[in-house]
Amino acid sequence: MRTGGQESVLIMKKRFVTLIVTGVLVLSCAVTFAGDLPQAFIDGIRAYDAKNYSEAIEDFSQIVDSGVQNGKLFYNLANAYLKNGDTGHAVLWFERALRFMPDEPDLKFNLDYARSLVRDQAEEKENPLLRVAFFWKNLLSRTAIQWIAVVLNLVFWVLMILQLLVRKRSFKFPAAVVLIVAVIFTLTALYQFYESANVRHAVILADEVSVRSGLSADSTELFVLHSGTRVRIDKQMEQHYLIRFSEEKIGWVNISDIGVI
Repeated sequence: MRTGGQESVLIMKKRFVTLIVTGVLVLSCAVTFAGDLPQAFIDGIRAYDAKNYSEAIEDFSQIVDSGVQNGKLFYNLANAYLKNGDTGHAVLWFERALRFMPDEPDLKFNLDYARSLVRDQAEEKENPLLRVAFFWKNLLSRTAIQWIAVVLNLVFWVLMILQLLVRKRSFKFPAAVVLIVAVIFTLTALYQFYESANVRHAVILADEVSVRSGLSADSTELFVLHSGTRVRIDKQMEQHYLIRFSEEKIGWVNISDIGVI
């Protein structure tokens, strides 16, 4: 995280959670769920501030297990795991929080830091030409791309209506340009929707996992992955996932060894 010493690795801009966010989440828990969930959240904050990270994890996990899905909650849980030295669960919960807060800079920074602790670095790199050609895909969040696609489509139809009303060809060229860009962003948004609905990713949770050629424990060990490594899930069979780390590294692991994002 934004540093100034070892302890500042996980510094936040306004303490662990701002009072406003705390109040909103506690109120949400109080309205939606009965029982001790609001108190569990408060206890989690106190435990984190007291550097009792294991207890903070238990308190935040109690809320998560009850069914609450909240980006700040996931973010806090990830920070507690990271402070507790559990890189795998930290990366998992940062990734899950990212789905709710895709534009949160502190979250992205902390996730990048957690990823830097992972022993297995991805072997496949994105083609630099494709990265340049589709730069907006890496710079903008999914939500931003979707809104841009919607706005561009609206602008296109406004230009078309103006052309029909005014009957001037001066609108044709800008309409054509807007249409091309709108199609690009629309296709990008559709692809991202397809990817989120059909492509599952996961994070290795165990310190070290043997990826094997089959489902049994005596199957050939193909390679080893470590805590925090991000993989793609290709198939599920019984209590195992067929995972893909790269085009050449594919194999089976036990479901309990990974967490689905």
